[in-house]
Amino acid sequence: MSSKHGKVHLGACLALLGLVAAGNATAAQGPSFSCTNVKAGSIEAMVCADAALSALDRKLASVYAAAAAKAKNQKPNTLKAEQRGWVKGRDDCWKSDNAHACVENEYQRRIAELQARYRLVDSIGPLRFACDGNPANELVVTYFKTEPSTLIAERGDSSSLMFQQVSGSGTRYQGRNETLAEHQGEVRVVWGYEAPEMVCKKAN
Repeated sequence: MSSKHGKVHLGACLALLGLVAAGNATAAQGPSFSCTNVKAGSIEAMVCADAALSALDRKLASVYAAAAAKAKNQKPNTLKAEQRGWVKGRDDCWKSDNAHACVENEYQRRIAELQARYRLVDSIGPLRFACDGNPANELVVTYFKTEPSTLIAERGDSSSLMFQQVSGSGTRYQGRNETLAEHQGEVRVVWGYEAPEMVCKKAN
C-alpha cells in the first residue's frame, strides 16, 4: 500500500519538475524583460514574439551589465540616461517601413557601441596618423572586433565612434558627422559636418 502511494507521489513530483523545467526553458528563450504586461502591437511585443530579437535583447542586457560595471566609477548615470534614450529610439522603429529590420539593427549597433566604448572586446591599436602632411594634425584610431565592425577615432579633444559601412572599394566607416575611408594605404577623413576631406598617413 505504501509502495503504491510512493509511486503516485513520485510520479506527481516528476510531472511538477517537468512543468517547472519547461517554464524555465521558455523564460530562457524570451528577452531580458518580462513580457507579461507588454502592450499588444508594440515593439516590445515584437521582441517577445521573436526568438532572434529576444536573443539580441538578452545579449544586450549582458553587454550593458558589463559596461555598467566598468562605468560605476566614472559616469553611471550618463550610461543609464543613454540607455533610456536608446530604448526610446528602438521603440520608434514602429515608424519604419521594415520595423523588424530596424529593431534588429538598433540592437546590433547598441551592442557594438557599448563593446567599443567600454573596451569589452579585442581591439587593434591605437594607430597614429598624420593628416595633410602635418604631424601636429594627428588622428588616433582604435579598431574593435564588434559586429558590425567599429572604430573610435580621436582628434584633439574630440572623439568619434564609427560603424563600418558597405563600400564598393576599400573600407568605409561612418560616425555622427565624421567619416573614415581606407583605400590603398591611405586614410581619408572628414571630421565634422561639411568639413574638408583630410588625407592621413600612418605615422612612423
